[in-house]
Order: sequence, then structure tokens, then C-alpha cells
Amino acid sequence: MRDLTEGPIVRQLIAMAVPIAVGMLFQVLYFLVDLYFVSRLGDAAIAGVSTAGTVTFVMMAFTQMLGVGTVAVVAQAVGRKDQAEANLVFNQSVLLSAICGAVTLLAGLLLTAPYMRAMAAGGATAAAGTAYLYAYTPGLALQFALVALGSALRGTGIVQPTMLVQMLTVIVNTVLAPVLIAGWGTHHPLGTGGAGLASSIAVACGVVLLWIYFARLEHYVKLHPALWRPRLPVIRRILNVGLPAGGEFFMLFVIIGFIYWVIRSFGPAAQAGFGIGGRIMQALFLPVMALAFAATPVAGQNFGARRFERVRQTFRAAALLCSVVMLAITLLCQIRPEWFIEGFSRQPDVLAVGVPYLRIISWNFVATGLIFTCSGLFQALGNTWPSLLSSASRLLTFALPVLVLSGLPQFTLNQVWYLSVASVALQALTSLGLLRREFRRRLGPPAAAAGGPMVTPAG
Repeated sequence: MRDLTEGPIVRQLIAMAVPIAVGMLFQVLYFLVDLYFVSRLGDAAIAGVSTAGTVTFVMMAFTQMLGVGTVAVVAQAVGRKDQAEANLVFNQSVLLSAICGAVTLLAGLLLTAPYMRAMAAGGATAAAGTAYLYAYTPGLALQFALVALGSALRGTGIVQPTMLVQMLTVIVNTVLAPVLIAGWGTHHPLGTGGAGLASSIAVACGVVLLWIYFARLEHYVKLHPALWRPRLPVIRRILNVGLPAGGEFFMLFVIIGFIYWVIRSFGPAAQAGFGIGGRIMQALFLPVMALAFAATPVAGQNFGARRFERVRQTFRAAALLCSVVMLAITLLCQIRPEWFIEGFSRQPDVLAVGVPYLRIISWNFVATGLIFTCSGLFQALGNTWPSLLSSASRLLTFALPVLVLSGLPQFTLNQVWYLSVASVALQALTSLGLLRREFRRRLGPPAAAAGGPMVTPAG
């Protein structure tokens, strides 16, 4: 366990964010490695895997439900120096991961084919995406175990073991992907199904390695089968924080899926260009997502310890760091967006979509960094409903206008991207306003001056 209630906050954020970012980078590499080899199979395969990849946002919604709830409640328990409570929360999280994994397997078997038929731009695209999802469903189910184990460690201030395991799993995936997709050495190519199978095997290896770490090396939170019996009050606490956070990612799935549906009339190349651009954008967001994820345990432990001014300082430091990083990434995307797209496809029709997408959408990167930071602080305070409300606002400010424009004869893809920029800016303003209100409610007035007495709200 690492005590985050003392010491320089900026140093703590960076020390946690770096390994988190490395681990997240390797997680994104799962999809990028698959996409790299799948791109050799043609536009239909790229579009199929990209469209199927939107399902990962649903899985992120459910894993965030589990992970955010676990991090927040464990971090607050650590801040109160209550090891028994942290242990109980962790083991209840492991129980929830098993339940969610079983539901995921069943849903993957029943819903994959009809989902791809509804979303894909053509029959070949639907077939490619269906093969990928069927093979990747076991890996998606096992993600819950990885999240439960990794989130408990993050709540205690430990992130390096999870990073190392994620690195090893991506190495496994990178080795297996060309073997299973293209048939290197086996002469039995599995196509897009091989991409999904490689990822599933890699995730399974990660679960085994992290489980061994907990069984042999971890001491603050440990696996206790006796604590796996359902404790409804603890489960409610995890879900009360986690469900709205999961809802945020579900809203993201709705928005991304809506875009794929709206642009399907432009053909597989448009879906492929958007899919590549979107995945690259997620990779570019990793540094600020890591900072936001680091802010949750730092602020959460200080909130549990009732060191409220340090909670405010955590937000200010994280927001500044995120804004600086996002500004640098924005400039890069304005100057040479084609550098990113050409690594996956040099097809002119794909580039014609992906390059302007990155150039336009990069104008909302700083606003996105602020949204991530606010979300991390909502999680630390144990109330993620305002963050969900902020995300849901995009249904009105983005999805509804795009739906209206899509019915007009002069409808273009760039209109979608510009509306996205405007809606994200409005979402950032909404998040900042809601967080300011939450600070007043939960932290009371700020200290009169740096180093002044901490103020505890009445009641």
C-alpha cells in the first residue's frame, strides 16, 4: 500500500500516471496490432473489425462500473487506514467480476450476429466483424477479472504490477496475431477470427499472471474465498459509484455506434477511415486518461482522510497537466494528421476520411482532457452521477442535430466532426460547473490560504 495523503501532489500524479499510461498503451495496442494485420485483408475486414470494436465500449462501460467503484471505495478505505474494509471491497469486486464475465459470454453468443448485421455497411463487413467478435468474446469476459484485480491495486496506490502484466499480454497478442490471422508458420489463416482469438488467449494469460501475483506477493488486499459470499451493502456501495461511471462509457458507445450507423451510407471506406481515426485518437488520449485515472486514488485517499484542500490541489494539478499535454497533441494533429492514418492504410478513400477527421476533431482535445479530469475527481468523491449527466448531454447537443442533418441532401462527414467538437466543448463546461458544485457540497469552502487550516463541512 502507498500512502497518497502526504507529499507533493504533482509528483504523486506523475509517478502513478506514467505506469498507468504504459499499461493503457499496451491495452490499446491489442486493437492496433489486430487492426494492422487485419488491414492487409482489405477495406471490408478493416470496417468489420472497426465496427465490431464499438462493442468494446459496452465492455468498457461494464468494466468501468466494476473498476471505478472498486478504486473509489478501496482508496477511501485506505485513506481511513481501514485495511479490513479494503479487503472486503476487493473480494466482493472479484465476485462481481465472475458474474459479469458469465453474462458477457452468454450475450456474445446471442447478440454478435444480429448486431453486426444491423451496423455493418455490407455483407462482407458484417461477416468479418462477426468472426472477430465471436473469437474475442472469451477475452472480453476475462477483462472483468483483470479490472477487478488491477483496480484494487490502484486504489492502494500500486500500479506497476498491472502495467507489467498488460505489457506481457500485448507481447503474447503481438506474437499470436500474425500466426492466427495470416497463418504465419501454420498455413491455416483464420482471418479476422484469428485476431479475436489472439486477443482472448493474451487476456487469459494476463488473468493467470495477475492472480499469481495476488496469491503470492500482495499483502494489503488479498484473495479470501470466505469473503466471496455476497455482501449486498458492499456491492451497493461499489455499484453506486460504478454504475454512473459505466453509464458514461455506455453513452460513448451509443455516440460511436450512432456515428457508424449514420455514415454507413458513405460505404466501407468511410467506416474504415473513421474506425482508424477513432482508434488513433484513443491512443493519443492515453496520457491524459492516465493522469485522470491517477487523480482518482490520490484524491480518493485524501478525501477518505478528510484532507479536503489536497483534493482541490489534485484537481488543479491534474487539469493543468492534462491541458498542456492535450494542447501539444492538438498541434501535432493540425500539422501532420496523415502520419497517423498512413500507418494503417494508404487507400485514398480511407485517407480522405481519416485525415480530416483527426484534423477537425483535435480541436476538442483540451476540452476532453478537462472532462477526463472532472470524471476522475467525481469518482474520488464517490459520486459519479454528475459525470453521467454531463455525458448524456451529448445526446441532445450532438446526436439529435446529426440525425436531423443526415436527412438533408447536402449532408457531409465533416458536419459530423464539427458538431462533435462543439458538443464536447459544451460537455466540458457542464462538467466543470457540476464539479464546482460538488466541491462546495462535499469539501466546504477552500482554505483561506495555502497551508491554512483544513475546513471540514458541518454535518
